[in-house]
Amino acid sequence: MEPNHNPIPTPTVVLHACLGVGHLIPMVELAKLLLRRGLAVVIAVPTPPASTADYFASSASAVGALEAASPSVSFHHLPPPDYPAPDPDPFLQMLDVLRLTVPALAAFLRSLPSVAALVLDLFCVDALDAAASAAVTAYFYYTSSAGDLAAFLHLPHYFAATACGGASFKDMGKALLRFPGVPPIPASDMPHTVLDRADRTCAARVGHYGRIPEARGVLINTYEWLEARAVRALRDGACVHGRATPPVYPIGPLIVRGQDAASEAEGERHACLAWLDAQPERSVVFLCFGSLGAVSSAQLKEIARGLECSGHRFLWVVRRPPDDPSKFSLSRPEPDLEALLPEGFLERTKDRGMVVRMWAPQVEVLRHTATGAFVTHCGWNSVLEAASAGVPMLCWPLYAEQRLNKVFVVDEMKAGVVVDGYDEEIVTAEEVEKKVRLVMESEEGERLRERLALAKEKAAEALADGGSSRVAFEEFLNDLNIAK
Repeated sequence: MEPNHNPIPTPTVVLHACLGVGHLIPMVELAKLLLRRGLAVVIAVPTPPASTADYFASSASAVGALEAASPSVSFHHLPPPDYPAPDPDPFLQMLDVLRLTVPALAAFLRSLPSVAALVLDLFCVDALDAAASAAVTAYFYYTSSAGDLAAFLHLPHYFAATACGGASFKDMGKALLRFPGVPPIPASDMPHTVLDRADRTCAARVGHYGRIPEARGVLINTYEWLEARAVRALRDGACVHGRATPPVYPIGPLIVRGQDAASEAEGERHACLAWLDAQPERSVVFLCFGSLGAVSSAQLKEIARGLECSGHRFLWVVRRPPDDPSKFSLSRPEPDLEALLPEGFLERTKDRGMVVRMWAPQVEVLRHTATGAFVTHCGWNSVLEAASAGVPMLCWPLYAEQRLNKVFVVDEMKAGVVVDGYDEEIVTAEEVEKKVRLVMESEEGERLRERLALAKEKAAEALADGGSSRVAFEEFLNDLNIAK
């Protein structure tokens, strides 16, 4: 009998995320981590149908740029589904596209010689059906905080237990909600998608979290020291009512560098980094509201006045105010700084401040020795970047889960302070000045710096040999072998 010379195909890990670049970039980072361990990896990317072109246009172009910047990662573009009558709600439209993509994903899984696992973004929860139909093991990669996951896994039970006469969060003001593993959360700080329990969006989100326990495990971009209580609640099964909680694997911090890495690869160094080189250690307040975040013209003027009155050095990333504050766009034109900021502001502060249009290399800025504080929208990537760099946070949440993250950063991690007025029409210049001075000048600010120095140390330990995140990732890889 002649020997079989056909090699056994290497099992492939298939990653699947929605079309938002903020969801795809973390998947690319996870793909790189898996590739370094010798696994075959492919990212299955949904393709929006023509009927949704307006909504997905900026995301689709960003995906192309991401693909070009990640030559080591394989992308497979799934065919667009038929969607003749898109939902008028953009969020539900996105969920519809992902649900309608499930058959194409299932066919792709069946076409591969061997699949080790399907790893899903939260919004792709319907793809659990693709995994089941192709007899493939499914995991989730949760790219927000463990605290967020702990609270939301409990939400289906919370709504079921309060079904008769229970108020919507939007009608509860700042009443405190109590979920396992997290500090009390003001109802008004819950994400807008779950504020109205009668809304279709709320039903969709609760349905998503109700299906997470169907997965074999959940990877989380966090580290155990930073969110010890939430991780313990998840592992103890305290968050899911009436059924088992899948194993959780805190494998972070996986720092998402995105455009930072692309610029570095091209040999470029942003001008703001050279400016920081000339500033004293821990003397600069960095202000950045993320790739999608922008504030009104009136708010920009208040921030400018507050910074000027504080007397502190600053590096401020300014984006053009949105034409429609309810919509976020990656393709907004550059701002006219002279028109948007108070008259003479740039000239008066030129010796101690730098204003950057649109974008700065956030990871490098936070790691720079001159950076002493970070005014942030509390996107989870930004929180991880600040904690890993040892920089205290001034929390100014704008949208999505950022208000939840604010609660966790301030009340649980003790890693920042709240910028009061974030939930009102405007934050005053006086509040900006007050909180900048608090973090940069006071004993409380010094305690924050000590706490963040420890957070930085613990982040490095988590990723080192024998560290908690390295061990969690090994456990996940071992489970992959069992699941094959």
